[in-house]
Amino acid sequence: MKMAKAQSLFRRRKKASLPPHPPEIEATTSSALVPVVPNNNINNNNNFASSSSTAIVAAAGNNNKASVGKKKVGGAARLWMRFDRTGQSELIECDKSVIIKRVSIPARDLRILGPIFSHSSSILAREKAMVVNLEFIRAIVTAEEVLLVDPLRQDVLPFVDQLRQQLPHKSAFKNDGTGQIVAQDDEMLFPTSEQWLPAPETVEGMQAELPFEFQVLEIALEVVCTFLDSSVAELERDAYPVLDELAMNVSTKNLERVRSLKSNLTRLLARVQKVRDEIEHLLDDNEDMAQLYLTRKWIQNQQSEALLGAMVSNNNVPAATLLQRLNSTTSGSLTINHSNDHDVEDLEMLLEAYFMQLDGTRNKILSVREYIDDTEDYVNIQLDNQRNELIQLQLTLTIASFAVAVETLIAGAFGMNIPCTLFHTNGVFWPLVGGSTAGCILLFLLILGYARWKKLLGS
Repeated sequence: MKMAKAQSLFRRRKKASLPPHPPEIEATTSSALVPVVPNNNINNNNNFASSSSTAIVAAAGNNNKASVGKKKVGGAARLWMRFDRTGQSELIECDKSVIIKRVSIPARDLRILGPIFSHSSSILAREKAMVVNLEFIRAIVTAEEVLLVDPLRQDVLPFVDQLRQQLPHKSAFKNDGTGQIVAQDDEMLFPTSEQWLPAPETVEGMQAELPFEFQVLEIALEVVCTFLDSSVAELERDAYPVLDELAMNVSTKNLERVRSLKSNLTRLLARVQKVRDEIEHLLDDNEDMAQLYLTRKWIQNQQSEALLGAMVSNNNVPAATLLQRLNSTTSGSLTINHSNDHDVEDLEMLLEAYFMQLDGTRNKILSVREYIDDTEDYVNIQLDNQRNELIQLQLTLTIASFAVAVETLIAGAFGMNIPCTLFHTNGVFWPLVGGSTAGCILLFLLILGYARWKKLLGS
């Protein structure tokens, strides 16, 4: 018994003396937004790009281990730039799952913003967001913010500058410091159920100007149309001298330059046509345009939630009854009139303006292409004329060869050593040679005159 007690006591002490197991390090699966650098007072594009890139590299170096875990679990993160209503911006790095949860869009919509559709054009309306892919501008727009993909690209920087410059002047909202977006005039909003609810005057003011998502869409269309116009102007500046030179001198070098010019024109026309067709598709469908009114839907949801919360807090009626009352409410004091849900006049006017601009850009490209076609026709006419002249020269030489062949036949006949009395006649050689030559010349003139009479040769 004493031996057994001693052994059990020794096991307990040995067990107690063992070091505790180290806690297992859990892999980081969270892909929360990682702000890299705020950029509120950046004016120069190059300084902005270099400072942002330096900050991103520094942040990536500090979170190297965490990023490895994120890439293994949630996929590779991408660089985004976030703009709110007030024009405040920040660079963030996040993966697809965070974006999908943040803006409530399907995962397939993110493929549109990928490199595969780099030169496609599409504007998709979702419940709480608008997916914009116009040329080099790829962004997700909600009623409160903009998420821009690859903001440090050289061709995207003008769009970033326009957002930073125009959004603070156009926005009717400000940030209250707690993350809430409120109107610039605090007296026009009143809190209900711990939320800020726009008053009817504020709603009318918001409807008087373009909503936030349309302001962003307008800036994007303006940047894209300006880029396309400048590309067409550059194409015109290079096209006309090259075509004029080709018309004066048809050479391999000039033909190669025109071929390259025509291929660039075809690609540019396809890019303009894609943007134009997308706008035309939206203009043809009022329901699609109504779905793009994100601010309108956001205000309606906020008002409905606030009104329901107020009714629940002030009454002891069941929530189902209150919901029925809320759905049957038709007063215009706190809700937007449902007859305006399909009022798309503002968006229609906006899209029509840029549709006309794109149509004018397309007409410029078509005029250049028509000038190229006219130049090609002129060159082909020149080549046909030269070909006809060559054919006439060939026909003339053929007639002359026939006449010379007749004289050669006569000379060959006398060179056969056939017995003939003319060989013994003195003084007959030169008259015979002169007569045969004159006959051949006469034969040449007769055949040439016949060819001119039949209009086989030019005058």
